[in-house]
Amino acid sequence: MQWLRVALQRPGGEGIGHWLHSFSLHIVTGFAAVAAHYALMYLLIRMGLAAVPASAGGFAAGALTRFVTSYGHIFTPTRGVHAAGLRFAVTIAAQLVANAALLAALTESGVAVWPAQVATTIALTFVNYLVYRWWVFR
Repeated sequence: MQWLRVALQRPGGEGIGHWLHSFSLHIVTGFAAVAAHYALMYLLIRMGLAAVPASAGGFAAGALTRFVTSYGHIFTPTRGVHAAGLRFAVTIAAQLVANAALLAALTESGVAVWPAQVATTIALTFVNYLVYRWWVFR
């Protein structure tokens, strides 16, 4: 487990190396957030909920996972957890709308639910990183 602690160590320094390290951690810890999102989405769909509301529920589980890993391992917050949490909540609300809108547009155009959700997740990953870096945890 020592290797995991080293791998998840908050990036230090500046420049392109720092950006690459922190973006890589954003991607790696994003897998945990996506796993939480997709697991709950799957469960909700199996329970009979429609795709977009099920995705919204899963999105909330992924958001909590994302905040904890971002605050603790990726970024160096300049504000306390409450201030960063409020900014994160605003950002997550915007991301939830973007996630739902893009998923709805893709599924309405004939793309199956899971490929549409994967495409949505990939598209939002890059924007999320920049918003987290430049506003949420600054």
